[in-house]
Amino acid sequence: MLLTWLYVPGDRPDRFAKAVASGADAVILDLEDAVAAPRKAYARAAVAEFLADPHEVPVYVRIASVLDLPAAQGAAGLRLPKVESAEQVRAVAALAGAELHPIIESALGVENAYQIATAHPAVAGIGLGEADLRSDLGVTDEAALAWPRGRLVVAARAAGLPPPAMSVYPSVSDVDGLAASCRAGRRLGFLGRAAIHPRQLPVIVAAFRPEPEEVARAEALLAGLASSGDGPLILPDGRFADRAMLGAARRVVELAARYAERP
Repeated sequence: MLLTWLYVPGDRPDRFAKAVASGADAVILDLEDAVAAPRKAYARAAVAEFLADPHEVPVYVRIASVLDLPAAQGAAGLRLPKVESAEQVRAVAALAGAELHPIIESALGVENAYQIATAHPAVAGIGLGEADLRSDLGVTDEAALAWPRGRLVVAARAAGLPPPAMSVYPSVSDVDGLAASCRAGRRLGFLGRAAIHPRQLPVIVAAFRPEPEEVARAEALLAGLASSGDGPLILPDGRFADRAMLGAARRVVELAARYAERP
């Protein structure tokens, strides 16, 4: 379970090591929108050189096309932008030996979310590219993204994939807006978020880290179910509980342990 994914432009190798040391759970070297066409060759060479050595956190690559695949050798996985069909995923899977993370950025992609999520065994997660999706849908209010966000969460779950991480929040200085957006995404079933600057990372973690009361409820549920056999039960606080709730409760406890606040 990863809460933070930090994007770095692929043509800024001076930032690669800093990103790895930033505290992010994963780093994404971007060969797509963050790199202008005249600098593509330079970015590919820089990414390939960086991936030649092992690193302390997983390093992913967002490719622009299959032409970027040689540069992404050794990456923990590939982010596939602007995916609209299962066929696009399978075409990359036939050429790459890494886990794949399709990014859905259009109305057609949203409609085909489940087919994309189940396109190939190499698919390890799906996500939204919300900037392009806003443009495609012609929406300006974040509230208008609630339905496609929910659609993505359902598709991921139905495909047996982890809960998706949220798309990047574009304003680095708007910390309060980022926190509020993360909380809204968490209520919809998202887990974690991509970031474009290290200062966004602690805000994301704080928004998705379970509160102490939530952890206590999850621990009580797990303890109660462990002693109840196969049947449902009523917990001391009055909640009904059954084994269908185990997965969510375990995730809460695991997240709390992994992202415990430091004194």
